[in-house]
Amino acid sequence: MAHGPILVLNAGSSSLKFALYDCARGEPSLMLRGRVEGLHAKPAFRVYDGRGGLLDEHRWNEVQALDQRRALAHVLGWIGAHYGSLRIEAVSHRVVHGGTRYTEPVRVDEQVLADLEALVPLAPLHQPHNLAPMRLLREERPELPQIACFDTAFHITQPEVARRIPLPEEYVRAGVWRYGFHGLSYEYIVSVLPQLAPQAAQGRTVVMHLGSGASLCAMVGGRSVATTMGFTPLDGLVMATRCGSIDPGVLLYLQRQGMSADEIQHLLYHRSGLLGVSGVTGDMRTLRESADPRARAAVELFVYRVVRETGSLAAAMQGLDALVFTAGIGENDPGVRARICRDLAWLGVEVDEALNEAGGPRVHAPASRVGVWVVPTDEEVMLVRHALRVLDQSTGN
Repeated sequence: MAHGPILVLNAGSSSLKFALYDCARGEPSLMLRGRVEGLHAKPAFRVYDGRGGLLDEHRWNEVQALDQRRALAHVLGWIGAHYGSLRIEAVSHRVVHGGTRYTEPVRVDEQVLADLEALVPLAPLHQPHNLAPMRLLREERPELPQIACFDTAFHITQPEVARRIPLPEEYVRAGVWRYGFHGLSYEYIVSVLPQLAPQAAQGRTVVMHLGSGASLCAMVGGRSVATTMGFTPLDGLVMATRCGSIDPGVLLYLQRQGMSADEIQHLLYHRSGLLGVSGVTGDMRTLRESADPRARAAVELFVYRVVRETGSLAAAMQGLDALVFTAGIGENDPGVRARICRDLAWLGVEVDEALNEAGGPRVHAPASRVGVWVVPTDEEVMLVRHALRVLDQSTGN
């Protein structure tokens, strides 16, 4: 069924990412994408066409700092001014947390919004910002269909033993589970693997979503069976500014030293990870180019934790058939890929140096017992596909 354009929104604490897709001819086609960044500080707007060419940019001064409402109004105003005759059929939103109730994309109404707002304590640094554009559009364009898509939903296939947190039952009933995140990214990888690497799609595969936020997912036959992120997106690997897994006793220690919950939260989410170890930056590109011993230590810790967690996930699957690298670091840093694969040689991983430097998609050597692939992710396309499916279901198609 032919559809009108779908607008994708991904709202964060300091940015609003957007993309517009033409859905008139089957598979969605990117028309434009952009972002408003630096909200509440020095905002900047940039928008690119489907091939990556810059269409427009604008900067505001600090006196004109934007909030989500003004950022969304600017985006919609720009689209209206440049595509006046275009009628957006629906808006699809990335939402970090769907809890135990929302395991499929859903059309947004007041009840859905209320349910998702109740999950804010489970993802306080992400959920409020994800929901803000939904509430604004409900107020200003109530006739416009909105679809919420959840990063937690992909992991609902995990067995209970993989999701359980060993606390008393009353906390489990209150929602203290290992949820897992980056589900939209993993779902996209699953959608393209059968054509690219059928054995990886059917077998025991660890997908490595390595970006400023980073996680691993163990998949058997394309279904999530374990993942490194847990109750929050703070868990698991070392990330750009997030610490990843940490002994809970450290948090008790910090609290007893006089730090408040808000101060501890800021430390763990914004001052730790690669930034905390290096003391300089959370950007992997800068760290890899630096001769500073602290920068080298940060990269080494990142690789070490990825390798260690991969071993854990291979154990959960009782074997490993393939690795898939994706997201910013995974797709674009052959050096980090090579170091991870070198330290996983004991699992039968062997990389072809030339193929790895070329960026794939296949980067394993012919003798490697484990396939190694580089697959660019596309969460935005998944958001559009989900929106189209929900729209078709609502019309009975």
